[in-house]
Amino acid sequence: MAINKKLHRLICYDIACPKRLGRVHRLVSQHALCIQYSVYYWHASQRELAQLLRALEARIDPREDDIRIYPLPHKPRMVQLGRSRLPEGLQLFNEKALQSLWQ
Repeated sequence: MAINKKLHRLICYDIACPKRLGRVHRLVSQHALCIQYSVYYWHASQRELAQLLRALEARIDPREDDIRIYPLPHKPRMVQLGRSRLPEGLQLFNEKALQSLWQ
């Protein structure tokens, strides 16, 4: 895979210490879109991922904290129930991709 090719990713974290949580939240919020508390959508390259991972490693305690970054498929299958944290009208995926969820 090309190092500059951007992929869709899901970033999730569980940070034990409030001080570290604030640091991780500020960092991730600069790069990704908040979907739920501690869950973010990110469209980024391998190079950007490596940079973010280095920055996150410096802010966590690996014995207590958990950060996971999942690649999302090109056409994700998503179901949403309840209230969205996204502003009304904002979609992460195009209408055609969303329609495929219900087929």
